[in-house]
Amino acid sequence: MIDFNYLERFSYCAYLAAALQKKSAIALTTDCIKSPPPIKFGVLRRDLKNLLSKIVNKTCIITLFNQSGGVAKTTLTQNLGYHLALKKRRVLLVDMDPQASLTTFMGLEPDELEQSIQQTIVDNKSLPIYPELIHGMALVPADINLAVTEMQLASAIAREYRLKNALATVQDNYDFILIDCPPSLGLLSVISLTAATHILVPIQCQFKSFKGTELLLSTVAQVRSHTNPGLQFAGFVPTMFDGRTAQESRTVKAVQEQLSDIGTVYPPIPKSIAFADASERRVPLALFDKNHSAVSVLKKIANSLDKLEVKQ
Repeated sequence: MIDFNYLERFSYCAYLAAALQKKSAIALTTDCIKSPPPIKFGVLRRDLKNLLSKIVNKTCIITLFNQSGGVAKTTLTQNLGYHLALKKRRVLLVDMDPQASLTTFMGLEPDELEQSIQQTIVDNKSLPIYPELIHGMALVPADINLAVTEMQLASAIAREYRLKNALATVQDNYDFILIDCPPSLGLLSVISLTAATHILVPIQCQFKSFKGTELLLSTVAQVRSHTNPGLQFAGFVPTMFDGRTAQESRTVKAVQEQLSDIGTVYPPIPKSIAFADASERRVPLALFDKNHSAVSVLKKIANSLDKLEVKQ
């Protein structure tokens, strides 16, 4: 006769070992079987449910998206990734912009790359993750060849899922994957949104950029309807804020009033030449000037992102 009490304890210990990663499942299970924990089946089922909810699909994939250019998408991607890495989170940055600004900001030369994300999207090759961590983060670089991807995939089947499928092979190795989108509503942006669990929207603190959110929200709604129904808003980040101007103050207020029901509106990132100087040095702002006022704002946003939940 099968000893179900034995099997229950065996399953419980095996799952616990795998989740905690303190020793092999076999080793920890053997220890527990020798001295089995006094556990009832109802408690076992509850504990397993709670445990699995924490370890299954735990990777948070955030696409930073705005169809407008010059709103600090790349700057936010690099800096938020860095602050998450400081919290001992395993971070992967993915450059999906043919301009390859993120790749450049991270210290690589796009023209010198042997492989980039383009080969993954077009030829279904494995992700070309740069072999060394940069400022504590992993990177999938881009180059100008990504610009012709839309034409190359014109007749491809399920092209919207190319990045999602590629990330599925590595996402268990990371706590956060941040995707830097191109400033467009084209295929590369749709591919990036389809791969994401969340979307984070930088909005420049000017009237024109704020008005553009209507089209952005429409695009997100279409993605939810067709390719990614589980896409959630991580929030909105007002960027390049100069509190001395009345228009920018009005814009921040409008963002807070009109978008807070959709997602969290984070504190505005101040306008500063220090961001450009840090990018020139190929480092995050905190490494360029750790006392800069924007560093504390970036930390707050990273702390909030660290609390995001991924829908099962």
